[in-house]
Amino acid sequence: MYSSVSAAPVYYRHPGPFHAILLAGTVPLFLGSLLGDIVYYKTYQIQWINFAAWLNAGGLLFCGLALLCALVQLFTASRKTGRPLMQVLLLAVTWIIGLFNAFEHAKDAWAAMPSSLILSAIVAALAVVAAWIGLSVPRSGGVQ
Repeated sequence: MYSSVSAAPVYYRHPGPFHAILLAGTVPLFLGSLLGDIVYYKTYQIQWINFAAWLNAGGLLFCGLALLCALVQLFTASRKTGRPLMQVLLLAVTWIIGLFNAFEHAKDAWAAMPSSLILSAIVAALAVVAAWIGLSVPRSGGVQ
């Protein structure tokens, strides 16, 4: 006997191409900042912390624009689900901690250690989780 499987509609919209590029670009920038901090911590060559500071600034730019896109997506969704709200909250926390990390990178090179290294690790992890949630596709139903 044939049965029709009706899936509940999903009201979550996928991110647009600009939003997806911003989410995908945030991760390597913050990860590069973390790697620059690690290399500086191991070698004491000041240029590495300069690289980390610039990569963090680029990550803040991408994260801020992705946050704006996520806010637009949150307010234009027809039904409020947890995914857009979670993405907005994660991106906001990532941006705020990244801003504090930028303030730490503005210090003298060795004065920034180890706090900038710890903040870079936290920001990189949050950026990965935010991009994962933002770029993953929710399922609308399954086989019964």
